[in-house]
Amino acid sequence: MQYSFFIRGQYPKTENMTQRFSDLADLARLSDQLGFTGICAGMHYAAYPLQMLQQIPFLCRIAAEAPNCRMISGIVLLSLHKPLDIAEQLATLDVMTGGKVVFGAGLGYREIEFNGFGTTQAERGPRLEENLNAVLRLWTEDNVTLKGSHFELNDVTLSVKPVQEPHPPVWLGANADSAVRRAARLGDTWFINPHQTMSTISRQLELYRSELDAADKPFPKELPLMRETFVANSREEAMRQARPFLEAKYKAYHQWGQDKAMPEGDNDLSLDFDELLKDRFLFGSPDEVAEQIIGYNRNLGVNSFVLGMQWLGMPHNQVTDAMHLFAEEVMPVVSQAI
Repeated sequence: MQYSFFIRGQYPKTENMTQRFSDLADLARLSDQLGFTGICAGMHYAAYPLQMLQQIPFLCRIAAEAPNCRMISGIVLLSLHKPLDIAEQLATLDVMTGGKVVFGAGLGYREIEFNGFGTTQAERGPRLEENLNAVLRLWTEDNVTLKGSHFELNDVTLSVKPVQEPHPPVWLGANADSAVRRAARLGDTWFINPHQTMSTISRQLELYRSELDAADKPFPKELPLMRETFVANSREEAMRQARPFLEAKYKAYHQWGQDKAMPEGDNDLSLDFDELLKDRFLFGSPDEVAEQIIGYNRNLGVNSFVLGMQWLGMPHNQVTDAMHLFAEEVMPVVSQAI
């Protein structure tokens, strides 16, 4: 079982980000020490009223604090970017980490980001597909010639190639059914999002398997799932400590329009917190969280968890306490059970 720590790194606009980066570096060091196998960071632009550090430079810097961990881009908003830039940036990170990069990619959903990069929601699917094709060709071929809708490569060879061969693993994030099918066709695995309930994931997993079969591809060896996670000595204590921060984060998701990217019937993040919690988060005492993880493994085959345990100004000591509890009291129980 693989466990990666998702460093969200989003803070209110009043926070001193130099000081908060020091906290994030401490979380990366602690992740490495406690036996987490990866560090994951997300990508958003114009996050106002929140502050957050940009994904790729952050991962490049934080890799020095967690040398045993994979660096997971979770996710690159690939439809916004030029493939030559992303290919060189992530190849550089792969070299700097000695071959520990995971390339997580997805569409994005915020109009402010599409507008800022001169593209549209309607273009995002085709642009993701052509950008991904270009990145993989640049990583695996020399002298690439390829004309896309918004780029042109004429006999291009990258400045540096990734260490991993043939290339870093590609995790495609997907919310909608069509995106799940795309993940099966084009990715090495489906990076399952944190927002959907287990019942929705179970339904979509059948779509994923069917599309893999149609493409004559085997089921991936690693099936990653991101979940919001908080562990405390009791469920009541977890609720007291985490609820204000996790609730605020999901209100922000709703305001940003994350719901619009989710499938019909499971697309309302404005629900009361008690409803959001059901069948969606890893939450409670160590025994409860271990049982929930075992359930995802046995019911869905998930064997790689990306854990979001830090939200919007949560006190640093609460995050580190939860990390210790998870590593010391959840990981061993899961290991014995599976």
